[in-house]
Amino acid sequence: MGFFEQIITILDRYYIYFLDGVKNTLIIAALSVVLGAVFGTLMAIMRMCKIKPLRWFAVAYIEFVRGTPLMVQLMFIFYGLPMVGITFPDVSWIPNFSRFMAGVVAMSINSCAYVAEVIRSGIQAVDEGQMEAARSIGFKYGESMRLVILPQAIRNILPALGNEFVTVIKESSIVSVIGISDLMYGTNGVIALTYRSLPCLAIAACIYFILTFISSRLIALLEKRMRHGRK
Repeated sequence: MGFFEQIITILDRYYIYFLDGVKNTLIIAALSVVLGAVFGTLMAIMRMCKIKPLRWFAVAYIEFVRGTPLMVQLMFIFYGLPMVGITFPDVSWIPNFSRFMAGVVAMSINSCAYVAEVIRSGIQAVDEGQMEAARSIGFKYGESMRLVILPQAIRNILPALGNEFVTVIKESSIVSVIGISDLMYGTNGVIALTYRSLPCLAIAACIYFILTFISSRLIALLEKRMRHGRK
């Protein structure tokens, strides 16, 4: 049987494994980027604030997370936290919920550090006169940041945030090591059933490429519409 015939046969028989994996991969990536963006924004503001303890904490967090492997962070969340009494609750109607949440938390913590630096650069790219103008008409610092600075910064950093989402889609494959049924976990399951490693990995690679390509195109389209809206 030829290589492409093996791929077609595997897809015909085991496509459900790949579909389930795609679903979980997208859920993990979306949750991780959303949570990473929310906490990354807070971390970026702390990174630039004048209160030294907050600024030092933000700097230490960002440097530590960016300087350690995601695998170590995932293992620490999944295996380390239960050792000190911190566990994720099990939900009866969601299989492996505690594993799923451990993966999302680890990915979010990692994404937060990178998004924080992206947002910080976007905020610093906004002209300082914008903050001064907002404060001059009576806005407090928080209102100025939320209503004036951040909307402009988001336009500047949208491509970088899109790249972060694409990166998270690819890096989410690492959660398979703790038993989360993402795309890579499903691929390994099909390999165990068929003993056909190369065709299965080729299918997984193509699916990852399709996911990242579509995500990149959608983000580019959104960026284009935002540029037109600014004109």
